[in-house]
Amino acid sequence: MKRSFSFGAPRATALVVMGTCLIAGTYGLVRLAYGLFLPDIQASVPLGSALAGYVSSGASASYCLGAVVGVVAADRPRLLVVGAFATASVGALGIALAPGVALLVPAVVLASAGAGLASPGMVGVVARAFGPDLVDRAQATVNSGTGPGLVGAGVLALAVPDWRAGFAISAALTAAAGIGVLLLDRAGADVAGADRGRLRTSPGGRRWLGALGRPLAGALLLGAASATVWTYGRSHLVGAGASDTGSVLAWIALGLGGAATVVTAGPLSARPAPRAWMLTTVGVAVAVAGLAAPGWLPGAVLACAVFGWAFVAATSALIAWVGELAPGRAAAGTSAVFVALVLGQAAGSAAAGAVADGVGLGAAFVAAGVTSLAAAACGWGRRPVVVREPSDRVAVSGSR
Repeated sequence: MKRSFSFGAPRATALVVMGTCLIAGTYGLVRLAYGLFLPDIQASVPLGSALAGYVSSGASASYCLGAVVGVVAADRPRLLVVGAFATASVGALGIALAPGVALLVPAVVLASAGAGLASPGMVGVVARAFGPDLVDRAQATVNSGTGPGLVGAGVLALAVPDWRAGFAISAALTAAAGIGVLLLDRAGADVAGADRGRLRTSPGGRRWLGALGRPLAGALLLGAASATVWTYGRSHLVGAGASDTGSVLAWIALGLGGAATVVTAGPLSARPAPRAWMLTTVGVAVAVAGLAAPGWLPGAVLACAVFGWAFVAATSALIAWVGELAPGRAAAGTSAVFVALVLGQAAGSAAAGAVADGVGLGAAFVAAGVTSLAAAACGWGRRPVVVREPSDRVAVSGSR
């Protein structure tokens, strides 16, 4: 039977739209926009490559803290949504107003926490707004907001006079999206029993965590490799001779590539998750290697589009991989691998900054490509034993 793209009542559809906008704001317009605007920031504020990498590492650690808070407070999604748009908006406004490094650094770190809070917050909001037949599709739509957010950040970079105005507008848009979610949320509703099982995060034993060794290692390596692009991608293009407009167009292509994962989601999901992981992370390696010496702008734009698709698709494969290995702990397992991913980004940003200062950004991109191949290798080999628990039968059947 052909699936409808409607989410039912207009209020429910509006909630999905506002939730998608909140993810677009906290991720694309605020957290990841730091790398987009970095060349402009460095022209106004004394921020060297190494320090810029350390700032990005601090922002990644802040994201992890937000994600951990989201796991602990998973039963209070409205509070998480408030925390998400408040930290992202206040942080972005602080970036816009920062006269120097002393205010800029803590503002960037604070702003990044919003993304860590937004995802678990929207999981809870969506879970109590939709029945089992629509909840997965609604959540997937909300989570796709990162790509459009990256495109929006690129459009802002082209349309507004300077980076400070871009962050100020991003702060306002993110706050508006968060308030919209709160107004549309069914605050008095409870999460259905099956969906509460899907959100369960209590450890209840360590076997499920041990089963995720390969996805955790892969996530850590992918995070380290991708950090080079997120933090230094545009700076590298500008340094190679690209114009401001050309480098921003490459960033927009990155966002469009991420949004294109909607088209390839079906074919990829038909593969075993480890195979989908290997395919997409090899795509990351190819794209990153293509950016090592970006002498030809159209080629760099294409590499950015491939990276955007491959990275977002790899994170989707990561979620599916966790679901295959520990179906009864999918929520906690997904949180664990995404914390590993962002911890990898924290380490990768610092390492890439140090390599850039010592050898050059080209060498940092080559190292990132090799690291991406190491991440792909984590999907190779025999499939480990799936960890099942007595509650798995109820949780899995209730989610379909």
